Amino acid sequence: MFTGFRTFDIATDGDVHVHGRIGGSGPPLLLLHGHPQTHAIWHHLAEPLARHYTVVVTDLRGYGDSAKPAGEPDHANYSKRVMAADQVAVMRELGFSRFSLCGHDRGGRVGHRLAMDHPETLERLMLLDIAPTLAMYEQTDRTFATAYFHWFFLIQPAPLPETLIEASPEDYVTRTMGGRHASLDAFDPAAIAEYQRCLAQPGAAHALCEDYRAAATIDLEHDRADRDAGRRIACPLRVLWGQHGVIERCFDPLAEWRRVAERVDGEALPCGHYLPEEAPEALLAQITDFFPHDQPGDTP
Repeated sequence: MFTGFRTFDIATDGDVHVHGRIGGSGPPLLLLHGHPQTHAIWHHLAEPLARHYTVVVTDLRGYGDSAKPAGEPDHANYSKRVMAADQVAVMRELGFSRFSLCGHDRGGRVGHRLAMDHPETLERLMLLDIAPTLAMYEQTDRTFATAYFHWFFLIQPAPLPETLIEASPEDYVTRTMGGRHASLDAFDPAAIAEYQRCLAQPGAAHALCEDYRAAATIDLEHDRADRDAGRRIACPLRVLWGQHGVIERCFDPLAEWRRVAERVDGEALPCGHYLPEEAPEALLAQITDFFPHDQPGDTP
């Protein structure tokens, strides 16, 4: 995985560091992962994309080999505002004041907040298999809550969900990911092992829960403030989702994103939730179509 990439650890906020990799050449493109994963979700795509872009893949705060600080009482240090600021700091440290971003799942929610708080940094934004957090909570029904039970499990007060996850983090990964459309057959065993290794680290289960607790509290406050003020995503936005997933079944993603963004297009891909691993070739075509890039060169 990630041949030709170098690893980095960049301090972003006091003693918090973000772990990641960088490779390739061309316009900068930041790729952000989702739950319960790490930057390893991009293992099919990173090397082909590096022929066109300078590709940066990171572990979000609380995930992978990035820092896992204890959550604050109001969960503010796992707000998408803080997690987005982490990524802006990483890109600036790497020499990029302006870049494009593709985010899956939790990484997409960080990308949404980054577009709102740091519009000057983004050329273009692609979001994978999410509707806006506020819309999803406001439209929750039995079908969605059953399919996305983890949203409501992980926000329970500490240490209940942490204790249950820590009893078998390996099982949490395989049951969470394997219980969706594609089953575990869609995933490289090496990637699954990496997700399991990282979730077994001290503090990882707590950090994962804090991400979701923030999403159900302080993140909604930030989203409502944007809505009340009429603030919208200004850069071009493409949204993609799995035609066999929960977003397709429970929401109208294009309509929801058009409520919060100025310029939106997108479509469903023939897969479930995990687009980078279930449909990498279709996603690669979408990325290279949407994000301006250099001509193909030698593989880094």
